[in-house]
Amino acid sequence: MEVTQVLLNAQSIDGAVRKNAEESLKHFQEQNLTGFLLLLSGELVSEEKPVETRKLAGLILKNALDAKDQQRKVELVQRWLSLDGNAKSQIKAGLLKTLSSPASDARSTASQVIAKVAGIELPHKQWPELVGSLLSNVHQLPVHAKQATLETLGYLCEEVSPDVIDQDQVNKILTAVVQGMSASEGNADVRLAATRALYNALGFAQANFSNDMERDYLMRVVCEATLSPEVRIRQAAFECLVSISSTYYEKLAPYIQDIFNITAKAVREDEEPVALQAIEFWSSICDEEIDILEEYGGDFTGDSDIPCFYFIKQAIPALVPMLLETLLKQEEDQDQDEGAWNIAMAGGTCLGLVARTVGDDIVPLVVPFIEENITKQDWRQREAATYAFGSILEGPSPAKLIPLVNVALNFMLSALTKDPNSHVKDTTAWTLGRIFEFLHGSAVDSPIITQANCQQIVVVLLQSMKDTPNVAEKACGALYFLAQGYEEVGPSSPLTPFFQEIVQSLLTVTHREDARESRLRTAAYETLNEVVRCSTDETAPLVLQLVPVIIMELHNTVEGQKLSSDEREKQSELQGLLCGCLQVIIQKLGSSESTKYLFLQYADQIMGLFLSVFACRSATVHEEAMLAIGALAYATGPDFVKYMPEFYRYLEMGLQNFEEYQVCAVTVGVVGDICRALEEKVVPYCDGIMTQLLKNLSSNQLHRSVKPPIFSCFGDIALAVGEYFEKYLMWAMSALQSAAELSTHTTGDDELIEYINTLRNGILEAYSGIFQGFKNSPKTQLLIPYAPHILQFLDGIYMEKDMDDVVMKTAIGVLGDLADTLGSHAASLIQQSVSSKDFLNECLSSEDVMIKESAEWAKLAISRAISV
Repeated sequence: MEVTQVLLNAQSIDGAVRKNAEESLKHFQEQNLTGFLLLLSGELVSEEKPVETRKLAGLILKNALDAKDQQRKVELVQRWLSLDGNAKSQIKAGLLKTLSSPASDARSTASQVIAKVAGIELPHKQWPELVGSLLSNVHQLPVHAKQATLETLGYLCEEVSPDVIDQDQVNKILTAVVQGMSASEGNADVRLAATRALYNALGFAQANFSNDMERDYLMRVVCEATLSPEVRIRQAAFECLVSISSTYYEKLAPYIQDIFNITAKAVREDEEPVALQAIEFWSSICDEEIDILEEYGGDFTGDSDIPCFYFIKQAIPALVPMLLETLLKQEEDQDQDEGAWNIAMAGGTCLGLVARTVGDDIVPLVVPFIEENITKQDWRQREAATYAFGSILEGPSPAKLIPLVNVALNFMLSALTKDPNSHVKDTTAWTLGRIFEFLHGSAVDSPIITQANCQQIVVVLLQSMKDTPNVAEKACGALYFLAQGYEEVGPSSPLTPFFQEIVQSLLTVTHREDARESRLRTAAYETLNEVVRCSTDETAPLVLQLVPVIIMELHNTVEGQKLSSDEREKQSELQGLLCGCLQVIIQKLGSSESTKYLFLQYADQIMGLFLSVFACRSATVHEEAMLAIGALAYATGPDFVKYMPEFYRYLEMGLQNFEEYQVCAVTVGVVGDICRALEEKVVPYCDGIMTQLLKNLSSNQLHRSVKPPIFSCFGDIALAVGEYFEKYLMWAMSALQSAAELSTHTTGDDELIEYINTLRNGILEAYSGIFQGFKNSPKTQLLIPYAPHILQFLDGIYMEKDMDDVVMKTAIGVLGDLADTLGSHAASLIQQSVSSKDFLNECLSSEDVMIKESAEWAKLAISRAISV
C-alpha cells in the first residue's frame, strides 16, 4: 500500500478522492492491523515524508488506541495488548525517536500517541523504561526535543492515574518539569511546555505538597512563572495556580498574601487571557469555601477543626474593590456574542461567588460603589453599578438586602424603560430578575412587591419585551421569576388581573421577526410555561382559551411545505417549544376535575398533532413530544387506550433510539405514565415493550444512564398488569439480580457513587412494583425463591453505608413490601437477615419524614408477617 499517497488523498478537497482513500485505509486496517499500525508509525517517524501525512498518520494511530465511547475504548485497549510484542516495540521506538524530529507537528502528534500507549501499558506493568527514557531526553539538546519531551510528560500525567507511577519517578518527573519552568531556562517554548506539563502533573504531587520544603519550592516556581515576559507562560502559570487552589486548598495559607499581590497586579495590568485566570483563582477559592461551609452548615464552633481558612473573608477589603474595578472594563458589543467572556463578566461572576461565601459582609463594601456610579453620565459606570448590585443578591440575608431593594426598585424600573443605553437596560432587567428570584416568594417575610407596585412592575416588563432582543430576553426572565414567586399564594394571585395581557405579550414576542436572536423565543415560551404553571383556579378559563391557540401554532409547523435545512432547524426548535408548552398546559388543566373535563375535548386533536410531530427527524422535538404525551396519558387515564394502536410504533422507535439516548430515557418514563393510566389495558402491548426493555438492558451501545429508569419501569408494568407479569418474571428477576450484584462493592468518584445510587433505586422500585403487583394473587408463591437474594441485596447496600436518602426510603419500603406480600413465608427469612433489624431501627429514628413513614409502615408489615 502506497501509504503516503493515500494519506494525502485522505486530505483532498475532492470528496470522491477523500472517500476512496478513507475506504482503503479502513480496509487495510481490517485486513492486517499489525502491518497497518507499523506503516503508520513508519510514516510518522520518517523525515522524508510530508509533514501533513506524518501528522495524519499519527492521528490515525492515536484513534486506534482510544475512543470516547467506553465500550469501544475497552475493545481498543484489549486489541493493542494482544498485538505482537516485536511490532509494539518497533512502534514505540519510532514514537520516541519522533520526539526529536525538527517538524513540530510530527513531534506534537507523537507526544499524544506515546501518552495513549502509556495509558494502556503502564497499568499493566508494561513499558517500564518509558519514564526513564523520557527523563534522559529532557537533559538532551536540541531544544525542540526537550520541549516535545516535556509536552509528552504532561500528556502522560493526563492519561495515567497517579497510583500507576511510583513516588520516585513522580519526584523525577516533577524535578524535570520544574527545572524546565525556571527562569534560567532560556527557551520560551520549553518553559511553556514545562508549565503546561506541571498543570497536568499536579494530581501526582500529593506527597510533594505535604512536604513543606518541596511545596515552597513548587509554589515559588509557579509564582515566578506568572511574571514571565511571555504572555502564554503567564497564562499557563495562573492556570496552575487555579488548579492548586482546588486540589491543595488546605495548603495555601502561607502563600495567600503573595498570591493576592500577584493576581491583583495581573487583573489590573496584564492582558486579558492572563487577567481572566487571575480572577478565576479567586472564584475557585470561593467554590472551595462555599462547598466546605455548606457541608458543615452553620453549626460549628469557633475553635472547631472545620477545614475552612476563610481566605475570602480576610481578603474582601482588598478583593472586592479590585473586582469592582473590573466591572468598568466592559466591551462595546459584549452581549451580541453568545459565548462572550471578558474581564467585566469574570469580575461580576467572582463578585457573586464572594457574596455567597461571605454573606452580609459584602454589602457595605459594594453599596458605596453603586451609589457613586448609578447616575453617572458614562454608560459604563451606570452598567457596572447595576451589575454589582445584581451580583450580590444571592448570599446576604434578605434582612440586609430588602431595605436596599426597596430604595432601588423604582429607580431600576425607570432605568429599564428610559436609560438611553441598551447595555444598561439589559443589565437592569437581569438584576430585576435576580431580585425576584432571591427576594420574592413565600419564603421571604417582608414582601418587596406590593399591590401598589405590582402593576408598575408588570407594565414595565411587558413594555421591555418590545425592546431589542437581548433586553427583551432578560425582561422575560424577570417575569419568569416574578410568576414563580407567586406559586403558592392560594386561590388568587396578584398577577391574576394581568394574566391575559401577560400571555398575549409573550405570544407576541414569540412571533417577532428577530425572536431567534439572544434565545428570545425560547425565553418567551419558558416564561409562558411558568406563568401557566403558577396560575390559580381563577385564571383556569383563560388557560383553557390558550389551548386552541397553541394547537393552531403547532398545526402550522407540521403543514407539509418543503423547507431549507436552516428553516427546518428553525421549525424543529419551534415544535419543541410548542410541545413543551402543551405539556405544561395539559398538566395544569388535567390536575383539577373541573378543567379536566373541558380540556379533554381537545385530546384527540392534540394527540393527532403529536403523532405528526414524530414524522420530523429531530431528537429534541421527539423528547418534548414524548414528555407531553406522558402528561396526556396521565390526564386521560384509561381512555388513552384508543391512541395506543397508532402511537405504539413511535413508542417502540423511542425505546430503540440508542443514538439519542435522552429520547430513549424519556420514552421509558412515558411507558411508566402509560402503565399508570391504562393499568391492565396495557397488557396487549406488554410483550413488545418487555422484549425491547430486556434487549436495551443487555446492550453495550446504550448509555448507562437509561438503565435505572428501565428497572423502575419493570415495577410500573408489574403494578399495572398484576399476576400477568408472571410470563416475564424469570427474565426480569435475572436482569435485576445481575444489576444488583454489580451495584454493591463499588468504590469510585462522586459521579460513580451518584450513578450507583440511581441504579439501586431503579432496582428497588422494580422489586417494590413486582411485590405490590402480585399481592393477594394466588401466584405470590412464585416470588418466594427470589426473596433470599433480595434480602441479601438489602443487607449489602446497608453494610456499604453510602446510600442516599432516596435509596434509603425505597429500600425500607421494599423490606415492607416483601413482608406484606409474602406474609409468613418471609418471616423467618427476615429474622435471619443480617441487618434488617438495624436498618429498620435506623430508618425509624431518621429525621427525614418520608423515610420515617416508610419505616413505620414496614415495621407494621413485618410484625404482621411474623405473627401469622
